[in-house]
Amino acid sequence: MEAAAVVLAIEYLVLAIRENRWCWPAGIASALLYGGVFHGAGLYMQAWLQLFYVAMGAYGWWAWRPGTDGDATLAIQRRPLRWHGAALAAIVLISLASGGLLERYTAAESPYLDSFVTWSAVLTTWMVARKLLENWLYWFVIDAVTLGLALERGLYPTAALFALYLVLVVQGWRRWLAAWARHPAAAA
Repeated sequence: MEAAAVVLAIEYLVLAIRENRWCWPAGIASALLYGGVFHGAGLYMQAWLQLFYVAMGAYGWWAWRPGTDGDATLAIQRRPLRWHGAALAAIVLISLASGGLLERYTAAESPYLDSFVTWSAVLTTWMVARKLLENWLYWFVIDAVTLGLALERGLYPTAALFALYLVLVVQGWRRWLAAWARHPAAAA
């Protein structure tokens, strides 16, 4: 199950880098499989996160639908620094709260890091669906932390996936940055 989830997750990211709408069904399939993998590893927040990924996959499929002229409806956008400051502060606060709850009421492994990865990924997945350029920077941090968690829990195929993700997010950043530079959309 983990190996199939890895293959589908790679397909998702490669297609997302290319701004290909078919990334979303691959992401949904990967998330369904990873729900069981993470639950079995005691990473409960990441297991629940997979349900969010399924919902965001449906939203992303809709948001990236072609326009009447055949082009994607969304252009790559950027957000101002103050937006990111507020987003990061919210992630830290929510992660501390949910990590504390997990630590107190469950046998979760790495409750604070698990919470940080989960809440960061919630925001960042939305950023991908809205085609915000900075999502790649967030994913770099998230993927580095998840790589460590996967190694700690003995999820070696998943660790290899996140090591590959670290390379792919750099490619995603470069490709989306070049596309944005050719047609910069107004920051919202």
